[in-house]
Amino acid sequence: MDLGGLHHLTAVTTRATENVAFYTGVLGLRLVKKTVNQDDVSAYHLFYGDELGRPGTEITFFDWPHLRIAPNHPGAGEVSATELRVRGRETLDWWAGRFAEHGVRHGGVEERDSRSFIDFLDPEGQRLRLADDSGEGIPSGIPWEDAPVPQEFGIHGLGAVDLMVQDLEPTAWTLADVLGFRLAREYEEGGNRVALFEVGTGGPGATVRVVESPTAPQAHLGKGGVHHVAFRTPDEEEQRLWREKIREAGLGVTPQIDRYYFRSIYFREPGGVLFEIATDGPGFSTDEDAAHLGERLSLPPFLEGRREEIEARLEPVPVPGASRR
Repeated sequence: MDLGGLHHLTAVTTRATENVAFYTGVLGLRLVKKTVNQDDVSAYHLFYGDELGRPGTEITFFDWPHLRIAPNHPGAGEVSATELRVRGRETLDWWAGRFAEHGVRHGGVEERDSRSFIDFLDPEGQRLRLADDSGEGIPSGIPWEDAPVPQEFGIHGLGAVDLMVQDLEPTAWTLADVLGFRLAREYEEGGNRVALFEVGTGGPGATVRVVESPTAPQAHLGKGGVHHVAFRTPDEEEQRLWREKIREAGLGVTPQIDRYYFRSIYFREPGGVLFEIATDGPGFSTDEDAAHLGERLSLPPFLEGRREEIEARLEPVPVPGASRR
């Protein structure tokens, strides 16, 4: 029983319209689902990904406007950076030019461990990284052909996540002994100890970097912060086995929750980061034709009867190329 790598990452936006404009119009991801946070139906839940929103390509957002005056306070117990996969050094050079054209804050093309990357920020300060995956790692997604970014330069999915913790060992135990990751290597970076963990085939799509910073303050979630990171499991039966393993390890874990597009369990690892294990299916074509993903507000069946009430409480969010809300 192995996890299949990264499934999705969920962050916080406070401006849904601007969020859609950046992630679709600048980054060229496809808005594959516009729905609501099932635990807070007053908030959008926006899903971006490849052409079909395949597991491993999704970055998602809860829209919480009340946090507009509360920026994320970085620190221990959070996902401190999210890596997105592109292909080829020349692709990164192209992106550096695109970022300059669109006023995106970035650090230029850099090199580390024989890999090229660009660190950049979204409009609300979320810390992101484009990295050349050289076709390695978990099979990547397929960029949407109708995106404003040419397919050959498109983003293929999630490459890795960085976690910041005050003490490496409890998080390392969770990843290795509970979730089956293996320690690939350790090194020092910026005065901090860093441990790189991989699962399955390893490489892009299956990598977690844990940065130990004993003096880091505790993170405080706000706009531009990350709410949780999710890992892949193929189906509900394996998810049930993971839940039992996590529970037996002494970690508090939720029941299996039906999110309609996938099934989820959640638990907080000892370093403070919220983890999810999500099933690969059923997927985002469950209630929409693949040609029209994300064009209207989608609601799972148990919320459909409240559509009029829910829509009345949401600000309209225009979707480029769509004729319906």
